[in-house]
Amino acid sequence: MACSGNCSSCGEKGSCENEDKKLNEVLSKIGKKIMVLSGKGGVGKSSVAGSLAFLLARAGKRVGLLDLDFHGPSQPTLFGAAHLRLGASEEGLLPLEVNGVKLISIGLVMEDPDQAVIWRGPAKIGVLKQLIEDVVWGELDYLILDFPPGCGDEVLSAAQMIKGDRAAVIVTTPQEMSMADCRKCIDFCKKLEIGIAGIVENMTGFTCPDCGHTHQLFSSGGGEALARRYGAPLLAQLPINPKFMAFCDNGDLDQALENAPEIRSSMENVIKAIG
Repeated sequence: MACSGNCSSCGEKGSCENEDKKLNEVLSKIGKKIMVLSGKGGVGKSSVAGSLAFLLARAGKRVGLLDLDFHGPSQPTLFGAAHLRLGASEEGLLPLEVNGVKLISIGLVMEDPDQAVIWRGPAKIGVLKQLIEDVVWGELDYLILDFPPGCGDEVLSAAQMIKGDRAAVIVTTPQEMSMADCRKCIDFCKKLEIGIAGIVENMTGFTCPDCGHTHQLFSSGGGEALARRYGAPLLAQLPINPKFMAFCDNGDLDQALENAPEIRSSMENVIKAIG
């Protein structure tokens, strides 16, 4: 039933409060909520979110990772879990535990991973709420949220649902096309009063293994300019590393970060910044 906005005359009066109570109970057991956002797709947001979750868990933190991208869920692939499916108990949906991370993704629910999710807004919002409040997260130090790109329905609804200690990490690439969308993303965060932990610039040059020269494939200085404009810290500049990308495609984040020490070190600095 759609909300009429008139609580006094609603036949479902009181149910919204009960639903919010359940959601708040779940969120109260979670420490920091880190929203990994980007205005544009294809900038490496999911690998940033996955690396954050992996390294936090490796540091002994209790970590959950919620993949909110219904149309292009990447976390099952990054964690080598695309062939697995979620289980359930009387208490709710059970997240997969991979490398110490409690993982939830729509990609772990669909029977066919190549099946398109063709849902209208209300259906997506309903499933989104279930993936937050009907999951047995338990006590968490961190919940990393891998958002879909842009500022659409899912992003807005999830941002409004997630309350408490929350902050955004904005991921961009150096070129103007990406930064133009990220400026909208930053404005979105300000309007929803979401604190910005900082900017991560991805795909910052490629160093040739043969000659040692660094090539700026996607321009340069964009992330720094974006951070300076909005008074936000530039948390990391992550280079293009073919080994890192290959291991990510194979679902081995451990080896991806092991073979890209510059990326691992930068992501550890991001963790220090978000506390």
